Amino acid sequence: MSQPVWVPKPEQMKLTRLYRFMNKHGYSDYDLFYEQSVRNIAWLWDEVVKDLGLEWIQPYRQVMDTSDGIAWTRWFVDGKINVAANCLDRFVKEPASRHRLALIWEGDNGETRKYTYRDLWVEVNRFARGLKQLGVGAGDRVAIYLPMIAENVIAMLAVARIGAIFTPCFSGYGAEAVATRIRDCEAKILITADGFLRRGKVIAMKEEADRAADLSPTIEKVVVVKRLGRECPWNRERDVDWGILTENMKALPPHVTDASDPFMIIYTSGTTGKPKGTVHVHSGFPVKAAFDAAFGFDVGPGDILFWVTDMGWMMGPWMVFGALMVGSTMLVYEGTPDHPAPDRLWQLVAKHGVTHLGISPTLVRALMKHGETWVSRHDISSLRVFGSTGEPWNPDPWYWLFEKVGHSQVPIFNYSGGTEISGGILGNNLLKPLAPCGFTGPLPGMDADVFDENGQPVRGRVGELVLRQPWVGMASGFWQDDKRYEATYWNRWPHIWVHGDWVEIDEHGFWFITGRSDDTLKIAGKRLGPAEMESVLVDHPAVLEAATIGVPDQEKGETAVCFVVVKPGAESSPALSRELIDFVSAQMGKALKPKRVHMVNELPKTRNGKILRRVIRAVYLGEEPGDLSSLENAGAVEVIRGLALKK
Repeated sequence: MSQPVWVPKPEQMKLTRLYRFMNKHGYSDYDLFYEQSVRNIAWLWDEVVKDLGLEWIQPYRQVMDTSDGIAWTRWFVDGKINVAANCLDRFVKEPASRHRLALIWEGDNGETRKYTYRDLWVEVNRFARGLKQLGVGAGDRVAIYLPMIAENVIAMLAVARIGAIFTPCFSGYGAEAVATRIRDCEAKILITADGFLRRGKVIAMKEEADRAADLSPTIEKVVVVKRLGRECPWNRERDVDWGILTENMKALPPHVTDASDPFMIIYTSGTTGKPKGTVHVHSGFPVKAAFDAAFGFDVGPGDILFWVTDMGWMMGPWMVFGALMVGSTMLVYEGTPDHPAPDRLWQLVAKHGVTHLGISPTLVRALMKHGETWVSRHDISSLRVFGSTGEPWNPDPWYWLFEKVGHSQVPIFNYSGGTEISGGILGNNLLKPLAPCGFTGPLPGMDADVFDENGQPVRGRVGELVLRQPWVGMASGFWQDDKRYEATYWNRWPHIWVHGDWVEIDEHGFWFITGRSDDTLKIAGKRLGPAEMESVLVDHPAVLEAATIGVPDQEKGETAVCFVVVKPGAESSPALSRELIDFVSAQMGKALKPKRVHMVNELPKTRNGKILRRVIRAVYLGEEPGDLSSLENAGAVEVIRGLALKK
C-alpha cells in the first residue's frame, strides 16, 4: 500500500532513548527487541521503571500478577509509589533539574506564565494543603472542570499527591455532562474557573459549574480560579477562592499510595448509555505515558511537548504525565490554533521552541486550506517530531504536514490507542522508515495482532485490532461497573482484548487503521473502513473533509452515504454531488458506489477533532445518538437531521 518516505539516519537513531535502551540490553535490531518485549512482558516493564528512575516509597516484590485473569492484571505488586512525587519531588531534590522549566502556559490573549519544577512543586503543595483543609482525603473524588490553564495541571498533581482521585472534565461541557460524571464517581469537590478566553471572547464557566454542582448532591465545595477576575455568582456556603485556599506555603509530604491505588477516573463517551469511567492507577497511566513519550516520541529533558488538546481528553493528562515523568517541559495553551490568525499554532511553536507537536489530521486539514505562507512566516526549526492521534489520516493533509511544514525532515509519529490503554497500541518508530498515514507497528510491550471474524490472525485484509497480553497502563476496569468493562473489551474471544479498530497490515509490514469496527461498512459482502472512501473523496479538488456512514440497503445489505465539506471557492450543488458519486465509483468500483453525497458546512466533531461518525449515522437514520457531551458543534447535527428528513 505504501512505500517509506522518511528513513532515519544512523546518527539520529543512536541519539534516541529507545536505541540506548535497546543497546543497554544487547539489542541493535528493533524487531528482535520487540519480540523480546512481548515474549517477556514482566522483564520489559521492570527494566522500564528502572530506566525512568522512578522512586518507590516501598519496592514492589512482583512486576505483574494475573491470578485474577488477564483483564484484572495487577502491576508492581506491594509497591508503594506516588505519581506526584515522581513528577516533581525527585527533580526538585536535584540541583541540576529543580530550576528546569516544567510548564509554560499561554493564554488566548498572549499572556504567558512559566513554572520551573520547583515553582510547580510549590504550587502543587499549596493546593494539596488547601484540599486537605477542605476535608479531602485518600480515595475521595475531585472533579476538575477547568480551561487549559496552569491550575488545571496543579490541581491534578495536588489531588494525586494527597491520595485522592481526580476526574478531568472537558472545558466545553455543559452542566448536565459535568454533573453526569460527578454523580457517577460521587465527587465531593468541584474545581472550576470564573471563565476563560476563546477566540478573544469571554466564555463564562462558573455559572455552568454552579448548575452542575446544583445537580450533584455529593458536592460539598466549589473551588474557583479567578482566571478573568470577572463578576460572577458567589455562594458563600459552597464557593472557595483558589487564591485564598493556596496561601499556606508549607510543603506537604506525598501520601503513601499503593501501586494499584486509583489516581484518575477519566470518562469516555459511550455510543449508548452513560459515559464509561475508566479507572487508572498510580503505577499505570503515568508509567505508560512516560514510556511512550520517552521511548516512542523521544521526549526528554530540554524538550518542549505541546499537544493541541483539552484536559478532558486522554491526551491532556497524557501530556502532563508524559512530560513531567521524564523531566521535560509541557506547553499548555488556552486558545485555538488559528486565532487571531491562521498562523497562531506556528507562532506558538516558534515563540516557545516547541520540539514535539501533537496535532490531529482534522486540524491539519483546517490549517492547510490557508496555505503554507502562514507557516513560512515563523522559524519552526525547533520541531523534531510531529505527533498525531485521534483518527486515521488521509494522504493530502499527511503530505502537506510532512512536506510543506516539516520539509520532509520531521517525522510524523502516528499514534493510536485510547483512554483505556493510557497511550498507544500502535505507533511509528524513530528507528525505522515511516510510510504515509500508516504505523510501523505495535509499540514495545504491546502484543498486538489483527484477527478475522473467526479469531485467526489475518494479513493483507482488514481485521480487528486485538491484544494478546496485558500491559502497564491498562484500565483497572470502569468505575463501579466491572461487568460493563469485561463486556466491552474481553468478551469476544477468551483472554483477548478487542480494541474496536479495523486494521490492515500491508505487504511491506506497515499497519493502517481504516476506522472503528463499529463504523465499518459491509457493502455487497465487502468490508470497508470509512477512511478508505473518505480518502478518495478528499482527493477530489473540491473536497476539504468527508465522512462516510453505512445505511441499510435492500440489494447490497448496506450502502454508503457520504457527507462532505467543500473547499473555499467550490460551489455546493447537485451536479457536484453526482460528480463525487461517479468519482468514488471510478476509483473504488461500481459495487462501492455511494448512494448519496450530501454537502454540509461542517461535520460533527469533538474539540480535539474526532469526527463523530456514530452520531452522523444515528441522526441520519433517526436513531438515538447516545452521549453527545463531547460534541463541539451541535449545529452540524441539526443540519444532518434536516437532511435525513428530506431523504
